[in-house]
Amino acid sequence: MPIKMKNPSHPGDILKHEFLEPMAMSEGQLARRLGVPRTRIERLTKGTTGMTPDTAFRLAKFFGTSPEFWINMQVNYDLAHTHVDVSGIEPLSA
Repeated sequence: MPIKMKNPSHPGDILKHEFLEPMAMSEGQLARRLGVPRTRIERLTKGTTGMTPDTAFRLAKFFGTSPEFWINMQVNYDLAHTHVDVSGIEPLSA
């Protein structure tokens, strides 16, 4: 069974605190470099929107990471913060 993080960070938090702040780069500056609307990066760093594949590819190219780096953070965040009642679902039996 995979190890699950207890409280994974939103990818926007990582972007802001681990990438933008150390580089003294604003959301607007990054948005211009990526060719996206400023509001896309601002909403991402505020945690009001999630990481999209498009943004993941752009960030990966710019920062020299991989798209999976960014998307996996979003998936881990979503899994940790989504609560679904599956108690009424009967597993498929062979």
